[in-house]
Amino acid sequence: MHHLPPLKSVIAFEVVARLGNISKAAEELNLTPSAVSHQITNLENFVALKLFNRTSRGVALTPAGERYQQSLAGALALIASAAQNARADDGIEVLRVHASPSFASLWLMPRLPHFMHEHPDIRIRLSASYMHSDFSQGEIDLDIRYGAARWADLHVETIATEEVMPMVSPALAARLKLGTPQDLLQQSLIFSEVNLVQWPQWFAAHGILLAPSQYALSFDRAYLAIEAAIQGLGVALDSAWLANAPLKDGRLVPVFPDRKGIRVHAHHLVYPATHGKWAKVERFKHWLLAQVQLG
Repeated sequence: MHHLPPLKSVIAFEVVARLGNISKAAEELNLTPSAVSHQITNLENFVALKLFNRTSRGVALTPAGERYQQSLAGALALIASAAQNARADDGIEVLRVHASPSFASLWLMPRLPHFMHEHPDIRIRLSASYMHSDFSQGEIDLDIRYGAARWADLHVETIATEEVMPMVSPALAARLKLGTPQDLLQQSLIFSEVNLVQWPQWFAAHGILLAPSQYALSFDRAYLAIEAAIQGLGVALDSAWLANAPLKDGRLVPVFPDRKGIRVHAHHLVYPATHGKWAKVERFKHWLLAQVQLG
């Protein structure tokens, strides 16, 4: 494998890049500073690029070194993952999924038991945040992202078209007797900071250019806004797809008989193209899309 760089030099590079100091790297690697410098020189000769600049405090990555570090982080994580898989003797694969918190809690979690039953040889490791996964770190296999699809360097597959509409508890709906979008201007509105469609856009879409400047409640998670509406604390503007369960069982109702929703493509399955070749990713994707079709 003459196309591979010297692995000792790669390891030395990773430690020096992480610590920013050759002497500290030498201590961690149990080598002399000169030996570490020699490994860095070997790697720079191999890639024909300068990877570090010396500074008064140690060393700093050059732009080429930064690019190399970013690519290398994912590769080293994959090597560690491969070693972990090789040690496993139960035939279980781990699928590392990241999702937005509201999608994970409201939609995915209730359906995961079905996946686990259908695919007992795959163990799901689920993490949730509104920060998008950095695939270069090698810690996530696929990401279920919320937002506008603007990730040109990744495979992107929109999961579903969802409807964002005003929703309210049945008791509050009966008390307020709302008839037109204009009526909502005088009500306690629940603001969800993360939604693609916000109250000002919804009012504008229905011919009302004046929108509230303050809201009764504001949340940074859609599931909190939906729960607040269930509790009768106000009118939420949120995804009927994520609120499918409370809308079905009657804990929530559309404010208007014709719903007056706005359709958006907001949830997407995202991963590097190479991950699509992995059987565990392909199986999860097919299962997820089938679940979407079931409603």
